[in-house]
Amino acid sequence: MQNEVVSREEWLEARRALLAKEKEATRLRDSVNAARLALPWVKVDKDYVFETPQGRKSLADLFDGRSQLLIYHFMLGPDWDAGCTGCSFLSDHVDGALPHLNHHDVTWVAVSRAPLDKIAAYKQRMGWQFPWVSSFGSDFNFDYHVSFSPEDLAKDKVFYNFTPMQPADANDELPGLSAFYRNDKDEVFHTYSSYARGPEELIGTLMILDRAPKGRNEDSTMNFVRRHDEYEEAAKAPSCCH
Repeated sequence: MQNEVVSREEWLEARRALLAKEKEATRLRDSVNAARLALPWVKVDKDYVFETPQGRKSLADLFDGRSQLLIYHFMLGPDWDAGCTGCSFLSDHVDGALPHLNHHDVTWVAVSRAPLDKIAAYKQRMGWQFPWVSSFGSDFNFDYHVSFSPEDLAKDKVFYNFTPMQPADANDELPGLSAFYRNDKDEVFHTYSSYARGPEELIGTLMILDRAPKGRNEDSTMNFVRRHDEYEEAAKAPSCCH
């Protein structure tokens, strides 16, 4: 497959038309970001406890002395053998951002319902450094609508991405991102959550692919993605003869 081939002058005209749309998208993103910052907050009154390598911690403890906390709801259930491929793809982009986030008063933590030993084993396999804790035995994942019990999935609808959806389209674990703020009184507020494709902009590889000639080159959303240790070496340099 090849796009239409035109003169440099015709290409420049088309590129300028696209530039106008890109600028419009940038302005819209700025507007959305401002609206996100203006969202009202909800005080977190429930006591959540997480299992961490340093022992049991509260939600306030997870801030690690900072005022802002981003929690990535990583799909790794108690009986799963490995983490979700899509969550793993996103998480490949986190470690490099950690120094910048931490020095800008933001703590990043991944949370899963899998027990801590299973999280530690998968984290070691992937070679990640970011904090990752277990909410096993807590209501946290259920309250933030990223985990669903067999009873939930047996109902007519489940609530995900702020919308009732068919249980057949759901899973026992689903992805998401939630933001929290802690004030000087150690009060914690839920400020934002995003689900499904909402956190997609965190995946830098996708943003790079969007600028490549073939784009994401996918048949369905991220169907080309594998865990980074599962790609075949032969796929790195395809031959023009095949």
